Amino acid sequence: MSYLVPAEFVTKMVDAGESKIFMSTRDTLIRAFMAGAILALAAVFAINSAVQTGSPLIGAILFPVGFCMLYLMGFDLLTGVFVLAPLALLDKRPGVTAGGVLRNWGLVFIGNFGGALTVAFMMSFVYTYGFSVEPGAVGQKIATIGEARTLGYAQYGTAGWFTIFIRGMLCNWMVSMAVVGAMISTTVSGKVIAMWMPIMLFFAMGFEHSVVNMFLFPSGMIMGGEFSIMDYLVWNEIPTVLGNLFGGLAFTGLTLYTTHVRTAPKRVPAKDGW
Repeated sequence: MSYLVPAEFVTKMVDAGESKIFMSTRDTLIRAFMAGAILALAAVFAINSAVQTGSPLIGAILFPVGFCMLYLMGFDLLTGVFVLAPLALLDKRPGVTAGGVLRNWGLVFIGNFGGALTVAFMMSFVYTYGFSVEPGAVGQKIATIGEARTLGYAQYGTAGWFTIFIRGMLCNWMVSMAVVGAMISTTVSGKVIAMWMPIMLFFAMGFEHSVVNMFLFPSGMIMGGEFSIMDYLVWNEIPTVLGNLFGGLAFTGLTLYTTHVRTAPKRVPAKDGW
């Protein structure tokens, strides 16, 4: 069958988390670098499509192409390992430690950031012809997104910070559903459809994805956005990362693991007369 039932694909989730924890430093960094770069290109593609058509919905419909590409190639996003790696620890897999989980998260963060930052410089170079002219419509749009999603939150203080955090939670609830979606089918078309739906939803709703933001904000600053590195870190990346971690693990990882691996005892019907 091309569809795996939850009890089957949740076991695959734990297996995947275990394999990522024991992956070599070199392989982890390379896979994370490529994931960050491909997702950054997908973000450019989505913004470019939205600017050309005047419809943000078109951008949201097309953005998942990057996510599908990187997961079919076996690359790793921080939002995905936030969900998968802890499951191997909860399942008490031999040799899996909290330190191993944190190591995996740290390496994937570094790799994702490196890939996203590389594409940010490359696309900024393209849109400004080697920084010799002002950026075009797409570059200006990226700059304004950076301002709106840092200073726009900062003006609301603590309420703005928690708004980003919750948007990060909602984002990785959906993104982690897509990570799982790649495991529920044995066909490429089935995997793509299962990944496409939640990714389109998160992008259309404007939720906050830590790796996408690793591209958006550096490129926004390069192309003239009026915000600082500290604005980016305090008023976007930090609460987004924390929200991604909590949302993906709580709403997807733990719920599936608890109800399909560590299931509660099934109720046994009472016999007549008892």
